[in-house]
Amino acid sequence: MILLVLVASVLIAGVTIHQYGEQSRSYHVEKLDRKEEQIKQSIYYTLQRTTYPVNSENLGLIFNTEIYEIAVVQNVNFNIYDLEGQLVKSSRPKFENDSISICLSAEVLNHLNSSPTNRFVEGKSTAGYSYQASYTYITDNKFKPIGILNIPYFEDNSISNTELKEFLIRLGGVYLFMLFIAIAMAYFISKYITRSIQTISDKMNQTKLSQRNEKIIVDDPSEEIGKLIDSYNAMIDKLELSAAKLARSEREHAWREMAKQVAHEIKNPLTPMRLSVQDFQMKFDPKDPKSSEKLKEFSKTLIQQIDTLSNIASAFSNFANMPAQLNETLNVVKIVKLATDIFNESYIHFRAEEDEIIVNMDRTQLIRVMTNLIKNATQAVPEVESPKVMVSVLSDGDFVKIIVADNGIGIREDSKNRIFEPKFTTKTSGMGLGLGMVKNIVETYNGTIDFASEFGKGTIFTVRFPIA
Repeated sequence: MILLVLVASVLIAGVTIHQYGEQSRSYHVEKLDRKEEQIKQSIYYTLQRTTYPVNSENLGLIFNTEIYEIAVVQNVNFNIYDLEGQLVKSSRPKFENDSISICLSAEVLNHLNSSPTNRFVEGKSTAGYSYQASYTYITDNKFKPIGILNIPYFEDNSISNTELKEFLIRLGGVYLFMLFIAIAMAYFISKYITRSIQTISDKMNQTKLSQRNEKIIVDDPSEEIGKLIDSYNAMIDKLELSAAKLARSEREHAWREMAKQVAHEIKNPLTPMRLSVQDFQMKFDPKDPKSSEKLKEFSKTLIQQIDTLSNIASAFSNFANMPAQLNETLNVVKIVKLATDIFNESYIHFRAEEDEIIVNMDRTQLIRVMTNLIKNATQAVPEVESPKVMVSVLSDGDFVKIIVADNGIGIREDSKNRIFEPKFTTKTSGMGLGLGMVKNIVETYNGTIDFASEFGKGTIFTVRFPIA
């Protein structure tokens, strides 16, 4: 709408200026024709009254004084030339000393001779002003040319230009008002049109598979918007069904995978226990002098396997239990230092930029996070010539940052995307539940955990918790 108003205003202004120009040119052409015809009639009337023979040689005598009378009556100055282009008489005496007006150019004479109407008009300029000059033959009563009539006509466009300027100012005011109206209408119409679209856009941005999504309700929508809303609402219904099916499928899959993992981990110690019992049954002799020693060895083996089963059960229990959010005020620097001191390795170093950084979380869960990360770091450096594990605590805006860095073997590229998956591990022993549990605890307290690793050079884990 704004563009239409602007284009229309420019086009109408252009057409108006062109029309004023055409009217002005047409007016001056008609005015010159009228003046020329009036002067010619006065000249013919003088020729009829004169007592001199009507020929080219007597033109100066015939119009000696009459030329001034005609000029005064018609309010137009003009000149009379002979057929060879020499000035005979002018209503402006000063032209007698004007070399430009004494003789007509050959170009004017040629145009006049070749014109079928015996008339020629040319544009000229003098002293910075442009004007037209018309040339036509003066004939006797037998229509024989005896001289040339020249009328210089100065075009006065001041009135026309003033009217054009005033008209354009009024037109500009009208179109400026229309422009403001168009801007206001465009704004409110666009807001009305896009109101429903904005509502749909907001709802789409809020749509998530993991939550219940609300349907769109818009009062009196247009036909097109109504179809779009119906399609979105139908999609929400399908999405809820798909989300329910997906959640049920994921739970079933998770339980199946967990059951397989538990069965696999339990079978590992059960097999050597079965073999030990069978071997004990076949070889044990109560009368053997070494029977007591063999019984102790057998008992020790069984106890080791039972402890392994107990550790497996504890690991799965710890992973399954969601940590409770306890609003306990803790000094992170002190707790992390305490968790670091649990390990006796000399290559483990602790560094803190501040003495106290306060958070609200469970002390036990924070220690579990730190012990798992430090344990993983120590398991990554045994093959390194100069092992080093650095634990750092520092503030980062509204968060506390805990960094555990080592110069161990690092993590391969193909393993980085799965490092936090349950039961995924790159070690020859263990169940791969540690980092999954750590991520679970960190996210429960609105924190984040990230890592950067280069294979063969080391790994850096970064944990961030909100500061209380």
